[in-house]
Amino acid sequence: MNDIDRRTFLLSTAAAAGVLAFPRALHLQGSSHQSAPTATATTAPPTRALRVAHLTDIHIQPERGGDAGLAMCLEGVQSLSPPPDLILVGGDSVMDVFEAKQARATELGALFTTTYAKHCKIPTRHAIGNHDIYGWTKRDSGAGGPAWGKQYSLDLFGLSNRYYSFDMAGWHFVVLDSVQPVKDRPDAYVAYCDDEQTRWLDADLKGRPAGSPVVVLSHIPILSLTSITYGKHRSRELIGQDTIISAASMHTDGHSLHNVFKAAGVMVCLSGHQHLLDRCSTDGVTYICDGAVSGAWWKGRHQGLHEGFGVLDLSTDGTFTHEYLPYGWSARA
Repeated sequence: MNDIDRRTFLLSTAAAAGVLAFPRALHLQGSSHQSAPTATATTAPPTRALRVAHLTDIHIQPERGGDAGLAMCLEGVQSLSPPPDLILVGGDSVMDVFEAKQARATELGALFTTTYAKHCKIPTRHAIGNHDIYGWTKRDSGAGGPAWGKQYSLDLFGLSNRYYSFDMAGWHFVVLDSVQPVKDRPDAYVAYCDDEQTRWLDADLKGRPAGSPVVVLSHIPILSLTSITYGKHRSRELIGQDTIISAASMHTDGHSLHNVFKAAGVMVCLSGHQHLLDRCSTDGVTYICDGAVSGAWWKGRHQGLHEGFGVLDLSTDGTFTHEYLPYGWSARA
């Protein structure tokens, strides 16, 4: 892609409406939405097997009405016609327990659990985000005990393992654990699948029901343009030098995972973490970084992108459509 095309693409993903449509529009009351132009169909559309909502980076907190924001988002999800059959929650569900004291971690966990249970009746599966891991910065959190680290996340989401897979309506779903510690740096993390998880993933994909298309869910993107466009603009002084991508903003094993996914016939990989929106497709695999329910951590839009969630229609023939829907939240002081 040349520079002009890439700039046009990035501007379209961060448009003021904050909407990416692939290819059909759904509408929520109070939200702005624009549809991408589509060609006139000459054949019957594929049969939908499953509708999936993807919610990521909820960052629930009592401040700024974060719990009310989640409730409003869930009401918007369930008002879709037809409503989703499944919700995938992509991690960072609580504002932050990575550095939190025990009382704050308990408060945020309880707020998420009660708000979600009260406002959602759709089956839900969770991935672990970096902010869902309790007390890795032990010097700040004073953490310890049985709920420390990822055990907090497993308890919060009712999981028996930090990565897993399941099948639904002829599709195979893989949920990965993106967040790994940095040796000798308890206050840091990097993105990759550890050796145990990588061996499991290879066996899982080979052992799935024959012919079933695959959706992969991770918190941190496996591949994403947002890892380049996030944050401050690149200084002119750096032009002509290598582009450096943070090891905490995109999988450092993304190239090897892509080769696995390409060989296995994975259709789409969903992520969050960046609070931005993009879609990259290569070698038949599509990577979608799907914005954020919380926008800029409940302070409004993030780099122009509205608070929102993704919707995927998965078809019986292994194809899919995706769109990003804002749900009409207005930031509170």
